Amino acid sequence: MSVSFRESLNFKLSMLLLLLAIVQSLLLSAGQVMLKIALKAMGEPSWTWAFVLSQLTNWWFLATGISLTASGVLWMYMLKRYPFSIAYPLSSMAYVFGMIAAMLVFHEEVPPTRWIGVLLIMGGCYFIAK
Repeated sequence: MSVSFRESLNFKLSMLLLLLAIVQSLLLSAGQVMLKIALKAMGEPSWTWAFVLSQLTNWWFLATGISLTASGVLWMYMLKRYPFSIAYPLSSMAYVFGMIAAMLVFHEEVPPTRWIGVLLIMGGCYFIAK
């Protein structure tokens, strides 16, 4: 195998891992956002059959389960195919997407110090994927 072919292959594998990590992090973050929405819609919890049955029509819980299951399956694929020391740190991109969701979905204010943390996470992901 020539050096340039090997470098090209490594670059393609790195980009594929980065893409998989982004999709997995988006699914994980979306699942957490939908869980928060489901919990807001839930009302006051109680240990009654009426309450349990009322939650079966809370479609946000179903959406949460689908998103987190897809994220988990993709995560298992990534763990099987890539070194743990590379795949695991890339999963921290979920923090970035979570911060963006906090602003866009829940209209939370995010102070500059948290954005500095997000930039540090993104920088770390860059160096790990490189």
